[in-house]
Amino acid sequence: MRVTIVISCRKQSCESSSQFLLRSYLSSLQHLLLLRLSISAYPSIHPNKTMGSLGRAIYTVGSWIRGTGQAIDRLGVTLQGSNYIPEQVSKHRTIMNVFQKEPIISKDAFVAPSAAVMGDVLIGRGSSVWYGVVLRGDVNSIRIGSGSNIQDNTLVHVAKFNLAGKVLPTIIGDNVTIGHGAVLHACTVEDEAFVGMGAILLDGAVVEKNAMVGAGSLVRQGTRIPSGEVWAGNPAKFLRKLTEEEIASIKESASIYTNLAQVHSTENAKTFDEIELEKLLRKKFENRDEDYDSMIGVVRELPPELVLPQNILPENKSSSKAVAS
Repeated sequence: MRVTIVISCRKQSCESSSQFLLRSYLSSLQHLLLLRLSISAYPSIHPNKTMGSLGRAIYTVGSWIRGTGQAIDRLGVTLQGSNYIPEQVSKHRTIMNVFQKEPIISKDAFVAPSAAVMGDVLIGRGSSVWYGVVLRGDVNSIRIGSGSNIQDNTLVHVAKFNLAGKVLPTIIGDNVTIGHGAVLHACTVEDEAFVGMGAILLDGAVVEKNAMVGAGSLVRQGTRIPSGEVWAGNPAKFLRKLTEEEIASIKESASIYTNLAQVHSTENAKTFDEIELEKLLRKKFENRDEDYDSMIGVVRELPPELVLPQNILPENKSSSKAVAS
């Protein structure tokens, strides 16, 4: 290995810069020709079998243009040599069709930019799909009611075939809370139910209304968790009955996430210019403290996005009265 490296380095050092550029250019042209040949065969295997002749022709032209651009980019990278700085471009798509299946999302629902919603998925009003969540409705459907929250890094999938021979979707009702990192596969979670963090629900499992699945639990296939009960463990078993306060907290938890999702939705919807303007305003408020304002006789209001916690307001009021006295 060392001998090979030394020989290649000596060979490259003896080669003039013009010869190196010419060789790089010819190599890129060769890659371009191979890419064009491969692209010309690609439209014939496009997954959309219903595409007409005109659509297939347009798709072919688009593939050629994209391939040419990629080849030119590789040529530029080759010419830059060791001075090339890689730029990673994210190709992530938050909303993606699968064949003819298109996700249907309510206008006031929140879907985080890093989430992935694919295929036959329906998300109701006020529901929230948080960061890193994957909703994969490719071989069956996923239905999410209103006011429910699917928390970070949760995976929701469906079943086209299983040992029972049933085709099962995944159904999540209204005001449901699904904790971080949970896995739901072809199961049903009824209204106002709670699934803890890291829990796994397998095919045919049913969590009834006002029921709770403990964190890290494994609910086996076909298991039904009755209303008002807590199940936990691996495999999940009956633990105890829920109190009235705990049942009420399930719906309250869902409403908290609904309100929090509105804040995240507003922040993620901001344009580049709006973000830059907020940066300038923050710098402006940093440079002008209370002493500066008191010297020029100005009383400023707090910025709209700055909300003080309620627990510190009484202390501020009492301290201000003490100073005034």
